[in-house]
Amino acid sequence: MSNSFGFGQKATGQVERKPSGESDFSPKGYFDIQLVRKGKVIESFRAPNGVTNVGKNSILGVGFNAIAQITAWYLGIIDNSGFSALAAADTMASHAGWNEFVSYAEATRVAWPEDAASGQQITNSTSADFNINGSGTLNGIFLVSDNVKSGTAGTLWATASFASTIPVLASDVLKITYTITAT
Repeated sequence: MSNSFGFGQKATGQVERKPSGESDFSPKGYFDIQLVRKGKVIESFRAPNGVTNVGKNSILGVGFNAIAQITAWYLGIIDNSGFSALAAADTMASHAGWNEFVSYAEATRVAWPEDAASGQQITNSTSADFNINGSGTLNGIFLVSDNVKSGTAGTLWATASFASTIPVLASDVLKITYTITAT
């Protein structure tokens, strides 16, 4: 038995590479959420976020156009009541598809206690906790540069809708870890 090509047969191949120095910079992130009731985790889930247009413009402006760096970020909760959609064009002053859920004990939005960036990502190793003080149904979460509950100021970095709505009761605790990646 011999291995040979007959007349009229040929083999071809092609290798494609990214040009040297090219990379994909596409910031994205996800929220890891735990719902704690009476001291027990009753639900854990991950919600990938979309980065808003104003959030992308902010990161480009800080990095390349000398706009002031935002040094503090805060988490907010999206209410399911009146929810219709999230949009890349959402800002804190204009987000027609959703409302903020504010039935939690903290006087302001909860600070995102981020750690130092490493491995092209940044996260918080200590959870940001919301102590729920009223019942409701949650649809998602957002990250913004202003801490005022129901406030319309600040840069809205990202929003995420949960895969399914989350009913909460007074005395529940929502524990949030947020990770941004640029890989």
